[in-house]
Order: sequence, then C-alpha cells, then structure tokens
Amino acid sequence: MKLLRVGTAGAERPALLDAEGVLRDLSGIVDDIDGALLADEAALGRIRAAAGSGELPALDAEGLRIGPPLGRIGKIVCIGLNYHDHARETGAEPPAEPVVFFKAPDTVVGPDDTVLIPRGSVKTDWEVELAVVIGRTARYLTDDEDPLAYVAGYAVAHDVSEREFQIERGGTWDKGKNCETFNPLGPWLVTADEVGDPQDLSLRLWVNGELKQDGRTAEQIFPVAEVVRYVSQFMVLRPGDVINTGTPAGVAQGAPEPKPFLRGGDVVELEVAGLGRQRQELKDA
Repeated sequence: MKLLRVGTAGAERPALLDAEGVLRDLSGIVDDIDGALLADEAALGRIRAAAGSGELPALDAEGLRIGPPLGRIGKIVCIGLNYHDHARETGAEPPAEPVVFFKAPDTVVGPDDTVLIPRGSVKTDWEVELAVVIGRTARYLTDDEDPLAYVAGYAVAHDVSEREFQIERGGTWDKGKNCETFNPLGPWLVTADEVGDPQDLSLRLWVNGELKQDGRTAEQIFPVAEVVRYVSQFMVLRPGDVINTGTPAGVAQGAPEPKPFLRGGDVVELEVAGLGRQRQELKDA
C-alpha cells in the first residue's frame, strides 16, 4: 500500500494512493498514519479490505498539498557514511560500525515544501536517502531474528545538511543536520510487502535539472537489516520511528572546488524507485 497524508501543514488527513493512481480518503477508517496505526495489524487489514472493495471515497488531488506520510514521529535515527561510493568521494575510510546521529522530528516537512537555507549558511548540501519506518518495537535484536520483520515500510527522505555547521564548528554533526525544514519526507509511506528487497532500489537527485546523485542501495556498507539490528542494541526502536539510511555519491561536499552548495532559488528533485518523487525550491531563512 501507498499511504500518505494530505492537507495544510499541521492539519493533514490520512489517504491512500490506489493501484490506478487515484487518491483515496482514509479519514473515515483511521485518524492518522502514525506509529499506532503501523503497529495495529487489524487496522491495516481494514485499510487493505476497504481499498480492495473500492469503497474508499476519491479525493481531488488538484492543488492538494502532500504532507509528510507519517505523523507523530518518535525519533529519526540517521546513518552517516553508509555508501561505499560516498565514502570514497569524501576521502573517508568506510566506518567499522555504523555512524549514528539524530534529526529532530520537527525537521520533517512535506516532499514538495520549501526548504530554508539557514542564516549564515554557505555550505548547504543535498542527500537523497532511503528512509525506513519502524512498525514493531525492536530491542536487542539477535542474529536469529529477522530485522526486516520490524519494518512497516519505506519512504524517500532528503537529509539536507549544512557542512560548515556539521564539520567545521566543533562538537557533533547535529548542528548541521537539524536546521528548520532539513528533512523532507514522502510523498508516500510504501508498505514493506510492496517494496520487496530494500537493497535493490535506485536513488537519484537533481539540482536545477542536472543529475547529481545516481546510486543504488546495493552500495550500502551496512544494509537495512544490519542497520536495524545494530541500532536496536543501543536504543529501543518503536513504531513510528524513522531511520535515514545514508546517501550515495554525488553530494556537493564531494565535488571539486568550487563546490556547488545550494543557494536560495535552487530547485532540488529526488526519487527512490517505487517510493515516489520530491521537489523543493530553496529559499533563504
């Protein structure tokens, strides 16, 4: 299923995109697309049954804003330097263990919402990523458990990053990762059964129409299953938590000088195969 949330920011309602590309209203069945829903197999079953019966009312998509596909996000766990080609382009050694940092849930905006260049920024960068959405509580997963059984679905994430804040201003990466609007998410949350193998997805990103990133999740140093298992050793993953799993090569930070960092007026478009496409215009904060 392709689940999404539509409407004005802060007042989105749940919806479904059916197999024919028709937007369907879910507000008569569920209150929201969130962790509580993803953990409720009975509720998900009601959505599937209603979608299959054709009883869900259609929505007019014309002019309707698409919001983040997940409400009430618990935490956003991010994995850095998780693609072999990205590590090579930045001159970094592939990490021996996953590099873990956080983004605050309030960085999340819709897939086509404006992204703000922070005040004082000269190194705002792009990163297309596969986002993993947790559907079951995962703690201390063992080697004989399947981490993918704890995944509700997947989405496109744009891990916008300010490299000077992240790398040159001391401390952790968090200052360069948590600026306002720095995590566009969506357009859809695609359930895991529809996605199949998360290590066989293409990711692409364009800036002002020029292709910058063109990679595959097969290049991940730590595959999705390993990431979920690893993170569960250090924190409890709960339904509605999100894991951003890293970006392939092609970011501005890895380009020759002068590096083409983002400026107000730039347009970024990005997609993950089967998970939809985003488009953001950048403006100065």
